[in-house]
Amino acid sequence: MACIKLKTLEEYLQGVDDFDSPKVSLEQYITPSHIASQALYAVQTKYGDLEGRTVLDLGCGTGMLSIGAAMLGAALVVGSEIDTDAVKAFQNNCDEFNLYNVDCVQADVLQIKGLYGNSSFDTVLMNPPFGTKRNAGIDMVFLRTGLELARGAVYSMHKTSTRDHITRKAAEWGIKASVVAELRYNLSSSYKFHRHRSVDIAVDFWRFVPSPQDIRKI
Repeated sequence: MACIKLKTLEEYLQGVDDFDSPKVSLEQYITPSHIASQALYAVQTKYGDLEGRTVLDLGCGTGMLSIGAAMLGAALVVGSEIDTDAVKAFQNNCDEFNLYNVDCVQADVLQIKGLYGNSSFDTVLMNPPFGTKRNAGIDMVFLRTGLELARGAVYSMHKTSTRDHITRKAAEWGIKASVVAELRYNLSSSYKFHRHRSVDIAVDFWRFVPSPQDIRKI
């Protein structure tokens, strides 16, 4: 069970600072607090995959998922992030919340396995780039990396429009995959080229369960 109520978790996560100057090339958008709180609460209350666990937040940004996981009782949370400015914001957010069981490693997603090795974390969380800025397929790179690093479950957000593709990939890899929740991801206007104040994107919140023999197929 979760150690705090869902409403309380969302209220806390509303205090996580966003990117100061989001970089479009990295698709930097903060995960909305209402989505992060609901997703993480489901991870803990339905599956017990946070409390007392070692958790990796792959592509952690300013730390929304990492901070939420720590508040729900994770023993240790490691955030992995490529961008220096995001790492600084992540560390500032952790300081504001007085979290000492959360750390951030600056590294490219492809470097993480070399730092930690296979099956190093109980649970992996991620809200990866969707692959819309000349980086098609980056979401699957994140997913594959997460599956290699997890000895338990991997939780990841992906555009609903990619559901069939992800389902086929999971079958190809021999990975158990299920959509935990269907979300409406409200993105506020962050970049100069945005024509609308916000846009709703249909997003699936997935749960993947790898096993040692599965990982060799990926």
